[in-house]
Amino acid sequence: MSTADVYLRACELVGVVPVSYFIRNLGNSTMNLNHHGLGPLGCKALAIALVTDMHINKLELVGNHLLGEGAKYLVEMLKANLTIQSLDLSNNHLQTGGAECIGRMLLENISIKSVKLSGNGFTEDDAKFFADTLASNYRVKELDLSHNKFCGGGGEHLGQMLANNEGLEVLDLSWNHLRMKGAVAFCAGLKANVTLKHLNLSWNGFGNEGALSLGEALKFNNTLVHLDLSNNRITNEGVGMLCRGLECNDTLRVLLLAYNSITVEGALTLVNVVKNTPKSALEEINISNVLVNENFVKLLELTCEEHPSLEVQYGGVGGFIAKKAPKRPDPMKVIQDYLDKRKLRLWDFFRNIDKDGTMQVPVADFRKAVEQSSIPLDRFQIERLIQRLDRDGTGMVDYRGLADTRKQMMRDHRRQLRKAESREKKEKQKSDRILKTFQSAVEAVTPRGSLVMSPGGAKEDSDGPQHFSATPLSSWHHIGMTNSSRYSVTNLSAGHHRPPSSRSYMLDDSDAELDPGKLSRTANHLTRSRPALNKTKGKKKKKKGKKHADKSSQNPTET
Repeated sequence: MSTADVYLRACELVGVVPVSYFIRNLGNSTMNLNHHGLGPLGCKALAIALVTDMHINKLELVGNHLLGEGAKYLVEMLKANLTIQSLDLSNNHLQTGGAECIGRMLLENISIKSVKLSGNGFTEDDAKFFADTLASNYRVKELDLSHNKFCGGGGEHLGQMLANNEGLEVLDLSWNHLRMKGAVAFCAGLKANVTLKHLNLSWNGFGNEGALSLGEALKFNNTLVHLDLSNNRITNEGVGMLCRGLECNDTLRVLLLAYNSITVEGALTLVNVVKNTPKSALEEINISNVLVNENFVKLLELTCEEHPSLEVQYGGVGGFIAKKAPKRPDPMKVIQDYLDKRKLRLWDFFRNIDKDGTMQVPVADFRKAVEQSSIPLDRFQIERLIQRLDRDGTGMVDYRGLADTRKQMMRDHRRQLRKAESREKKEKQKSDRILKTFQSAVEAVTPRGSLVMSPGGAKEDSDGPQHFSATPLSSWHHIGMTNSSRYSVTNLSAGHHRPPSSRSYMLDDSDAELDPGKLSRTANHLTRSRPALNKTKGKKKKKKGKKHADKSSQNPTET
């Protein structure tokens, strides 16, 4: 029976209407059955017909509502069919059941190189199926997981997938929810990856936290060529963090940053990095929604002289750098500082116009006295001061308020300083916390023998490439020194155990034997650092020896 006869017979047995387009195009290498309403049973009939087909190498089944049941039929077919190399199952509501089936299929199939699974409702737990599968599958070159629901846990699994895999070249994760912890964990896997070339992370909400981690990853990743970070809530500050990685990267050619919260300042930062980095390979920067200014255009022209292949897409000329108006100091504080510096009293300063000593003067006289003095106050500050000292509008300034508010003014000033220090401290702690989390994630996905020591490339063991541990990042490993002078790997998760590596981290017996000279120097150092404690111990020992001698002299028979 021909493939068409098998298909017609299968449709009759399953009870579905045959798709005439499939029969007419059986001899083609590409079979496009997008939006044909196959459903699970129609997919079953199709799978039966494709078991022995030797012509189709690209199968497209977008939008057919296959569900997890239809995915099972396709998986059974792909166990026997080794001709299909590209599979598109986008928008089929596969969900968890479909993710598990496809993951199991990719472990056995040896022909598929491209898989598109966009818009199938995968959650973060489903990412584990792909992470475990692609840890040992090096044949899949392209993977599309866009328009799904991967969050923090999904970012951890996908980071493990990147760290373990050595074949994937194109990855699309756009329109997911990778942010905060998920973004940091994913970037840790990107740092350890050595094959990925095209990465799409648009519409994920990476934010400045993700930009910071991504900058750290780009310091070491030397394979990525195309990076799409459009619409990720990245600000000028995040661009600065990302540029720290671009300073060390010499492979990235295309960087898409459109529709982020970037202004002229961020655009200038990007071009300055290319200008000041001779080894930069950037050829295209997309900031198409940013309005730039003349300074940016001049800087871009100078940069293009040194990097003639660079092309920057921007929104147009007409932007400006937002400048905050300089904050005027409190006029009361200015007067108090002026008096303190010259060791004057308020009455000494105003006694020429306040001869009665009532500390109340007309507004006109007060204004004239302040203007004629050398106090550094402008007209706006003087009027503000008069409004504060003459709140009722009586026309008389009671400058006792200058003295009465001195303590309050100093308290307010100290409070503002504390707020500024606290804000800076929180920002620094946040950055340190992100970097610490990123480093912990890197240690979790990177074996001890293959740690990257310097930017620009990954180093491998002399024994050959090793596989990374697929343990989730929630159970990070710690290396601790035991009392037996051996390194042991301790897993904080009770259910996961790291497999023994081909390298042994135990010290040899020759290494375990310490040099007596070194030991004595260490002991002497400890003795010198605590003289009082050692003296008391010595006295106790001496007393104990004396008591023992006295007892032996009193009882010679017992001795």
